[in-house]
Amino acid sequence: MRRKSDFDAVYARGRRTGGEFFVVIARTNAAGGPRLGLSVAAKAVGNAVQRNRIRRLVRESFRHRQRELPACDLVVSARARARGVPSGELRASLEALWDKVKEQCTASPPG
Repeated sequence: MRRKSDFDAVYARGRRTGGEFFVVIARTNAAGGPRLGLSVAAKAVGNAVQRNRIRRLVRESFRHRQRELPACDLVVSARARARGVPSGELRASLEALWDKVKEQCTASPPG
């Protein structure tokens, strides 16, 4: 997702799911597949190196799991606790969140 209107729609009508290091807001869509949007704030995570590292990890994890996810728009936000955490722990947290999102989006109707 790249347009502000897409992000606004997810924020307005999406369902929040949280983990230790990330928050995922999900809203079913009619696009035929999952779409990812990232919101990694400097205030929460730190400098550009830290933010880009987290963005790469989230994109990689999403790429591996996107075929299992239902058609929904996802906005992933990093929490301040994600700063400086080893990559393995962040990946494990994301894996658990994808499972929650899968259950949540398949249970709700598109819209």
